[in-house]
Amino acid sequence: MDNWPKELQLDDLEAVYIHSEMERTGTFECSHPDINQLHENVVWSMRGNFVSLPTDCPQRNERLGWTGDLQVFATTASYLFDCSSMLNGWMQDFQAEHLTNKRGEPPIVVPDILQYLPAPTPFAVWSDAAVLTPYDLYCCFGDTASLSNQWESMTRWVDVGVKRGEDGLWDEAIPQLGDWLDPAAPPESPIMATTDNHYVANAYLLRVTRTMAKIAIILGKAAAADKYAADFQRLQGVFLDKYIAPSGRIASDSQCGLALALHFELIESDRQKRGAAERLDYLVRRKAFQVATGFAGTPIILDTLAEQGKLSLAYRMLQEKGCPSWLYPISMGATTIWERWNSVLPDGTINPGEMTSMNHFALGSVARFLHGRVGGISPLTPGWKKILIRPQPGGDVTSARVTHISPYGQVACSWSIQGGELQVDVTVPPNSSAQVELPGLQRQVGSGSHRFSVPYEADSAWPPQALAKSVI
Repeated sequence: MDNWPKELQLDDLEAVYIHSEMERTGTFECSHPDINQLHENVVWSMRGNFVSLPTDCPQRNERLGWTGDLQVFATTASYLFDCSSMLNGWMQDFQAEHLTNKRGEPPIVVPDILQYLPAPTPFAVWSDAAVLTPYDLYCCFGDTASLSNQWESMTRWVDVGVKRGEDGLWDEAIPQLGDWLDPAAPPESPIMATTDNHYVANAYLLRVTRTMAKIAIILGKAAAADKYAADFQRLQGVFLDKYIAPSGRIASDSQCGLALALHFELIESDRQKRGAAERLDYLVRRKAFQVATGFAGTPIILDTLAEQGKLSLAYRMLQEKGCPSWLYPISMGATTIWERWNSVLPDGTINPGEMTSMNHFALGSVARFLHGRVGGISPLTPGWKKILIRPQPGGDVTSARVTHISPYGQVACSWSIQGGELQVDVTVPPNSSAQVELPGLQRQVGSGSHRFSVPYEADSAWPPQALAKSVI
């Protein structure tokens, strides 16, 4: 190149970002500056990757509609921006390609939904976007068209695309990506996760089968609802027999494995649930609150801890700064979400793995925890007709504010801890209602502005302690 200065200075360069025009609909801020920066990074990575369709990353030969990333991020994306038209169009493009395959191949959703490979490989988690993403859009926007338009491709994926063994679960001869980019996997082999890849695929298969039964009910397809409900019951029995001990220990003993079983509600026995929750507690403390999950486990690990009454562990993991963690990239100056937990190593060198993106939104799915748990708003019914207001303070966060423009108007919740009280201000849009859940208070409210104040006692055990090395 000609006419460059001999020594480039920062002021000599100008960066220009582009993204599809989308209305900003969701905000988050809290008293913790690093968590605020984390959320800002999520927003910037979404902007940089939503160009006509949600891409894998904007800077290499993967600027395609890889479904695994969007499958785990769709709820967060739909909170932050009005991207319903883009995502519905993306799913319709998938269905058109899926159903007009002229080569006689099975209708399989490959990670790149816009092409068929010579020998297509059906990956769970990625291909499961055929079912889960339309359902997430329905929950966010309340429009059944996202379900009815995709029904045929959903059934063809579940009934034909999934390659099953004799027991009805995934055929173990079919390779799976599993908990892709588990931080324990070697840089050159991100598929080598701590969690068994087929365990992840089968946990997702149960989730997808149950979701199909829900969708069939919504669409008034009674026979299909009965079929998929019966399929789920049968597969659940096989899954429990294959993977879950009576104590709740899981054959694939990892944070991801336990989170999938608990968050997807695949375990029915109270004894097994308690055992699995305590084992997850142990594994989180054993890792000294550093992240130990990849693409499958990361979106649900913090919510799972909160659901199991271990909110302090979730906040401690959220606030961890050692590598790997959500705040480690912040400490290294990141302004977007990285593809790997350690895309930049602590010594400042780049991760030697072949795939090392500095702009990848998948791990930013943690923002769902920020919106729903820290900020405290989420849809109680599809489309936000009924809203759940349930801020769950914890850690070093002493205040937060979230807003979201729902189909009915703006939902807002702001809270702060002052003088032993939790003070909460809520805005509910017209023609909707909210269920408010605070310590010692449950109340139904209609549209308008509402203020609540309840006694609040901080967790006396904060911060939770990691396990001593002698225990490990």
